[in-house]
Amino acid sequence: MNFGNIGFTEILVLLLIFVLFFGARRIPEIGASIGKGIREFKNSLRDGGDTDEIPPVPPKTSGSVPSASEGEPKRLGQ
Repeated sequence: MNFGNIGFTEILVLLLIFVLFFGARRIPEIGASIGKGIREFKNSLRDGGDTDEIPPVPPKTSGSVPSASEGEPKRLGQ
């Protein structure tokens, strides 16, 4: 088992540091969350990225700019 220039000993040292840093109980949780994220990413790529999940922006009703058909714009302070 050889990943480029990383040997078996280096992989074991990295795994040991990972276990010491996160703890043995958290490693399955981290793996599951990474797997879920990758799965959701692949699904969004395959589905074309559903835009239905993003709520539409409501139109601005108050303080809107008057159109040219409404005549002169209102002046402040008069």
